[in-house]
Amino acid sequence: MADAEWVVVRPRPPAPGWMQGQGGQPEAYCHRAMLADFPPWVRVHAFFGR
Repeated sequence: MADAEWVVVRPRPPAPGWMQGQGGQPEAYCHRAMLADFPPWVRVHAFFGR
């Protein structure tokens, strides 16, 4: 994903719960990788499930 594309897409995914003080742990993959590179399906499914 090009930097120009990421600037447009970045505000759309929800912020992780741990960044909003809701507990949990940091995600294993960055949002940019989730949307462009598709890491293991379990991680992608959980991400889009939120």
